Amino acid sequence: MKIIGFLGSARVNGRCGKLLRRALEGAASKGAEVKRYDLIKCNIMYCRGCGKCFEHNPELTIGKCPLKDDMRSILEEYVQSDGYIFATPTHELFVTALMKTFLERKIALTSEEDPAEMPMARPGVKANFMKMASFIVTANAPEELESVMGNPCYEAIEAGLMFEEVVTQGKLFAGGMRTITDEAFSEKITQAYQLGINLVDAIEKARKES
Repeated sequence: MKIIGFLGSARVNGRCGKLLRRALEGAASKGAEVKRYDLIKCNIMYCRGCGKCFEHNPELTIGKCPLKDDMRSILEEYVQSDGYIFATPTHELFVTALMKTFLERKIALTSEEDPAEMPMARPGVKANFMKMASFIVTANAPEELESVMGNPCYEAIEAGLMFEEVVTQGKLFAGGMRTITDEAFSEKITQAYQLGINLVDAIEKARKES
């Protein structure tokens, strides 16, 4: 089993990055192969909205994008993986620009046979609900504002996963990051580790039951 983590923070060693690292360690403790992409270090260009990736070659697993950057190689590994952990701080009540840019470019995993209908997953992309994803969202706002700060981020990530038929397994919201105590953050670190464990366990259970 392979689990990939995507960090949407520009601070790779910040608190969001630490939570993602611990979550991946939890997944690894269950025997999963893990890999982390720090999106700030990747060459991912802005989507130009040209439509070429989803309007042509519907037989391909990944649509052909005219932009020459790291995105295709990331998507090749993405479709071969079993689970994902998306980690992002909240910027202006939403995922970061880094994460949003990555999510937009995942449109290459869909095709549009009829412009009047919704896009559909390309061959080899639809997971038939056997793949799962978990989310980590950090914010300076307090914990009780998860519905305001966290939910828009969860929904942004889930939008693309809907086409892929990837199940949301777990969500971890860590508020008050600017003033959080070492003790409270240590508890979040423990929760992140368990998030990784739970993700692997849930994927394995779903596949056994199928």
